Amino acid sequence: MNHRPVSLGEFFRLHRERGEPLVLATIIHTIGSTYRKAGAQMLIAQDASAAGLLSGGCLEADLVERSRKVLETGNASIAEYDTRSSDDLIWGIGLGCEGAMRILLTRLNAANDYEPYAFVDRCRNRHIAGSIALVTASTNPRFALGAAFRSDEPGALPAAVQTAIASAGSAATVNADDIEFLIVPVELPPKLLILGAGPDAMPLVEIAGLMGWHITVLDHRPAYAIVDRFPRARSVELRPAATLSGFLDGTRFDAAVVMSHHLTSDEAYLAALADSAIPYIGLLGPAPRRVRLMNDIGERATRFGNRLYGPIGLDIGAKTPESIALAIVAEIQAVLANRPGRSFSTAGSGITREPQKTA
Repeated sequence: MNHRPVSLGEFFRLHRERGEPLVLATIIHTIGSTYRKAGAQMLIAQDASAAGLLSGGCLEADLVERSRKVLETGNASIAEYDTRSSDDLIWGIGLGCEGAMRILLTRLNAANDYEPYAFVDRCRNRHIAGSIALVTASTNPRFALGAAFRSDEPGALPAAVQTAIASAGSAATVNADDIEFLIVPVELPPKLLILGAGPDAMPLVEIAGLMGWHITVLDHRPAYAIVDRFPRARSVELRPAATLSGFLDGTRFDAAVVMSHHLTSDEAYLAALADSAIPYIGLLGPAPRRVRLMNDIGERATRFGNRLYGPIGLDIGAKTPESIALAIVAEIQAVLANRPGRSFSTAGSGITREPQKTA
């Protein structure tokens, strides 16, 4: 398997533009400890390349082999894996991951307009809520395994399924008329505003873009606000810092990062952001610089509440632009997911890690 370091959306659009078929693999049920849960998806191409992971790489090679038949016949199929035994006697890979999952494999091609993933991609691109319903088991001849329905065109779905697809908040199984449906809401990507397009913004855009986030980059300097420098940004604009308030009117962002390295511009950015409703606002630079900027914007500083993060990023010992970008993206992810950003190995265990010594 050749796993591509691209987002699902990038991978999907590349193959659709070429007219090449894909297999959509969707987890429909899990038991125990698994890398991903119901609703998670990956895409597999006919050349064995893929994007997205369902098991951290443990099952993907087998899924690629199974996808060949789906691509050939067009018939959906179910793959079942049980790694709760350290021997994995059923299928012999010997992972011992202590979990089990069922995965639905369906073909996407020009004949079915690459649905339902084309709808998922449209929702994400336009940042519009939506859901899909997949038939995961059926004894009803009107609904074949793998049949897909969209929330904007639910068709002749049973009433219970129509209700579920219209209001889904998380992946859920619905049974109706001898059919089992998996309802999968489209997970919309965070919208990130980066204020400052210096060299250290480039790895930040690259990492966040690889995660599929929607990124807008603004800068007041023509030498920096260049589209070609940020291929994964959705928008790169040359804009004076003083005009940010007008730009934010009617535009929603989940996070903003102030990193122009220009004190006057950062002051203007922060003054505008203080009046916004953006839930995460990060400020690059040391604590004394933050204190000075807060003093400079005066009473507006109180409007941040607990939304301002500065110095920005998780404490991971970051020193390079790439590692600092990683720390920033990790903190934004943690805050938006309402998570503490601790190590799984120590969270709730009372364990304190000592710094590792090197020879």
